[in-house]
Formats: sequence, C-alpha cells, structure tokens
Amino acid sequence: MKILDWYILKRYLATFFVMLLLFIPIGITVNLAEKIGKILEKEAPFGEVMKFYLDFTIYFAHLLFPLFLFLSVIWFTSKLANNTEVIAFLSSGVSFTRFLRPYMIGATIVALLALVLGMYLAPEASKGYNDFDYKYFKDGKSAVDSKHVFRQVNDHDFIYVSSFDVKNKSGNNFTLEHIEDNKLIYKISARNIRYVEQDTAYRLFDYVKRTVGEQGDLIENTRRLDTLFAFDLEDLTPVEYIAETLSYNELNKFIEKEKARGSSNIGRYQLVQYRKWSLPVSVYILTIIAVAVSSIKRRGGMGVNLAFGICIAMVFVFFDKIFGVMAAQSDFSPIIAVWFPNVLFGILAIYLLYHAKR
Repeated sequence: MKILDWYILKRYLATFFVMLLLFIPIGITVNLAEKIGKILEKEAPFGEVMKFYLDFTIYFAHLLFPLFLFLSVIWFTSKLANNTEVIAFLSSGVSFTRFLRPYMIGATIVALLALVLGMYLAPEASKGYNDFDYKYFKDGKSAVDSKHVFRQVNDHDFIYVSSFDVKNKSGNNFTLEHIEDNKLIYKISARNIRYVEQDTAYRLFDYVKRTVGEQGDLIENTRRLDTLFAFDLEDLTPVEYIAETLSYNELNKFIEKEKARGSSNIGRYQLVQYRKWSLPVSVYILTIIAVAVSSIKRRGGMGVNLAFGICIAMVFVFFDKIFGVMAAQSDFSPIIAVWFPNVLFGILAIYLLYHAKR
C-alpha cells in the first residue's frame, strides 16, 4: 500500500473508533441518568449493573455501527476537502476510484468486525441486556409471550393455552390436538395445566380426552391427571427476544424448528437472521455515500456536509425501522424489509459516486 492508502486508512479507522469511544460513554451516561432511580429502588447488585452496561455497550455499538461509521467518514473526509487535500490527491493523477480504494479497505475491516460481532458477541450481549432490562426496568412486564399461545410442537401435535403464568408454571384453557393425514385423531382439553417440576410432568385439571372414531367418539374425563407430553415448558413460554440471543447457527436451527411448529413469529425471527448479513453490506454503501458527499469542498464547510449526512442517516434509520415493524407485525416479507434500505441507498450511492467522479 502507498502512503496515500495508509494515510486515509489510518484516518478512517481512527476517526471511527474515536467516535465510538466518544458516543458510547454519552449513551451510558444518559441511560444511567434515566434508570438510576429504578436501579436504586430495586437494589440491583453492583456486579449486575456493571455487566448490564458492558452488554449495553456491545449491544448498541453493534446496532449503530453503520451510522457511527457514516458520520466519521463524513467528518474526516470533509476535513480533507476543506484543507484542499482531496484536490491535491486528484490533481496528482489519482483517479476518484483509486482514491476510494483505502476507504473500501477500511470498510472491509469494519464490515468483518460487524459480522463477527453480529454472529457471536452481540447475541450474548443482547441476552444479558434484555434479561436485566426486564428484571429491573419493565415494572413486572414479562418477556414471555404468555397470551393466546398456539404452537405446533411436532409433526402431529398442536397445543394452545389462553394464558400462561411463568412464575407459577400454570396455564388456563389448555388444548392439545393430535392430527394425522389432515384428520383429527384425538383432542385433549383441560381447564388448567400446571408443570410439576419435581416429577417433570404436567398436571391437568378437569381433564377431557375425545378420541374420534368412525362409529362415534370416545370420551374420557377425570378431575385431575398427571401425565407426560412430548413438548417442553419453553414451548408454552416463548421469549419475545429469543432470536436476538442466539448465534447464527443456533438461530438457523431455531427458525427451522419454529417453522415446523407453525410459529406466528417467524417474520420477527427472520428479521434478526437477515440483518446479520445486511449490516456489513450497509457499511460499504454508507461509506461510498459519505465519501461522495464530503469529498467536495463546499462554501458552508464541514457543517453543511455533516447536516446532509445526518439527514441521510435519519432517513436510513427511518426506512429500516418502518419496514422492520411491517415485517414483524404483518405478512410483509422479512427479506424485503431488511434489504430494501440497502438497495435504495445502494442506488443513491451509485448516483452520488457518478457525480462525484465528474
């Protein structure tokens, strides 16, 4: 690599990491100022609080990687332009594409870092962050989807509970339907189901089993019955943020398992899956946009470039959030929701790069 490459690459990486080091303590301070009352009220142990803010740092650094990178590239490239260094580089015979090369090398380093972080480190941080958040800050709100839980637990069995109390490990209005070749073979229902931990069994109250027969149905009922089922307690208590806490391989297996069960949250899980790949790609796109916008010396100086960059960043976040909510709450395709902002801003990057070359 030539002196030009090293010069830009060092500025690229140094500005990015300095911006991270500047903004993360600010984020921690703001969050601590907001949450300190509840931390003291709930008497959260000091060790847990420190672990929470470590997880907080990793969790939000990963989420905001592209935006920090975008603003840092605009910042130092605008300084180069204002000092007429960009003009000097290009006047020496260096093409704009060649000028862009060290930026792409830096983007590759950051993208690989974002990929490793998203695949392995961020899931563990997300688990610690969400566990602490629900335990101390949510005022008793459960992280478990406990209302109207419907699950396919294997190829033939479907279960339903109208509500489930995680603390007491009991649910109301339980049903289990066993279906083969699209025919109902039998149906079990109970007013209440309770997990008996010492026996690893389920206790059903007002148990009724209806077995469908060709000549008529056979009905069994009893006041109380202890029995075993081919599903785990976790099948009745799916955690809302479970996908965020799994590494990539674990997440793939989890999604396949949930598809077989007919889970209604597949879109939410696939959003997390696709974002693990879309985030590193967005690093390249935002780098190109940032260089194209800030490499020109403007009358308003660095402030104009930063203002324009912040507007682009806010629009990017807006599209990402809007489409993410649509995919999580409806039948909108998760892969379109995740990749549409990258495609849209990729087109913008090509347009801006073309005009910057000119």
